[in-house]
Amino acid sequence: MALRLAITQEIAMAVPAEPVWKAAFTADAPSMRKALAGMVDTLDVDGDGGPGSLITMKFNNPAAVGPAAMLKARVKVRDNAARVMCCDEVEGGDQVGMQFKSQVVQAKVEPAGVGGCVVKLSVDYERLDGTPLPPEDQAKLITGYVGLIKKVEENIVTHPGQFA
Repeated sequence: MALRLAITQEIAMAVPAEPVWKAAFTADAPSMRKALAGMVDTLDVDGDGGPGSLITMKFNNPAAVGPAAMLKARVKVRDNAARVMCCDEVEGGDQVGMQFKSQVVQAKVEPAGVGGCVVKLSVDYERLDGTPLPPEDQAKLITGYVGLIKKVEENIVTHPGQFA
């Protein structure tokens, strides 16, 4: 039986849940481009943003997301009411990413305190060799996704009117 493992992290943000959700997780290409400005050169959504849609990002800031230059993901689940989005990585990633048979990323955005939120991030994976990632590779993997989330926060704080 295949060994499926998960890396989880909660990211506290100083911006409300609704603009974070709308900017980064509704799979609306123009909103996502604004939310990730300064980190992606191109971002395209092939489909309506719902299940089956493909999201392709080409990064310009490897320091923030690790050495990955491009990521293509297929939307599995997008639940606007629960603010949950789940995607399969289809293509891209760095040397760490190329070790996977599968990789599924889920983000859940929850309100937290006055004017803040928490993004609960989970990366479920199965490696080609069936073993867990070493701790340093787990850290590299989750750091890339956290970098994306923090860029969204930075852009919402810097340009709040664009995400109202």
